[in-house]
Amino acid sequence: MIRVGPSGWAGQGLFATETIPAGTRVLPYQGERISKAESQRRKANGNNYIFRLNYAWDIDGSSLENTARYLNHSCEPNCRAEIDRETIWLVAERTIPPGEELCFNYGFDLSDYERFPCRCKARVCCGYMLAREFWGQIPQPRGEGTFSAWGEGSDRE
Repeated sequence: MIRVGPSGWAGQGLFATETIPAGTRVLPYQGERISKAESQRRKANGNNYIFRLNYAWDIDGSSLENTARYLNHSCEPNCRAEIDRETIWLVAERTIPPGEELCFNYGFDLSDYERFPCRCKARVCCGYMLAREFWGQIPQPRGEGTFSAWGEGSDRE
């Protein structure tokens, strides 16, 4: 149903090899279950594959066996993350045609948001890997490269 290949905006990505109907559980985000303290330690050492599971635990998805680690961020995602007990599933938000790159919104908060610029090239993009609920709380970019998250006139397509 999916393959890893070069992304149009961020290194490697995951692509549909067949039509994926809306609501399909595409794949789980797999990895070692770690405490919040261990999660913070690993993040401080540059691990970008930590995914929040619940209030006490996170998943370290850095293992190469975790195919879901290749999903890139997008401000217009075609997948979403759903947590079902102890499993994080990546689920198709809409029908995804063969060849389309799978992506989801990483949903970062405002903490150090400027360290996480977005390169998704989406029609609507806030410029950072932020949860949509925070888009109105960041300054509007100026000049070239402005994003349509603030209305018409975007030159980012």
